[in-house]
Amino acid sequence: QVQLQESGPGLVKPSQMLSLTCTVSGGSIPTSDYAWSWIRQPPGKGLEWMGAIASDGSTYYSPSLKSRTSISRDASKNQFSLQLSSVTPEDTAVYYCAVPTGRGDWDWGQGTQVTVSS
Repeated sequence: QVQLQESGPGLVKPSQMLSLTCTVSGGSIPTSDYAWSWIRQPPGKGLEWMGAIASDGSTYYSPSLKSRTSISRDASKNQFSLQLSSVTPEDTAVYYCAVPTGRGDWDWGQGTQVTVSS
């Protein structure tokens, strides 16, 4: 089973950039058959897929967030990262990294709360 762990600041000021990192163990980002995703859940709302990075480095973004989102990877550390620019309080959410297992479900990180507030 792949294990994922999100890390990053829990508080970001409005208009600044949110940066999170996902550290992966038990699986390899560069050789995975599946793309590695960032997903968030605002308070009281459902899950929102933000984007993903594939083993070849190709990236895919939600159309609604594409202009503000960047996903990258560090193969040497087996990590992938999320950057979300120009944040507002509406970006307050629990942020998850996740990857499909190939068995019809996903492996998820535990999630990290990010609050956007001055």
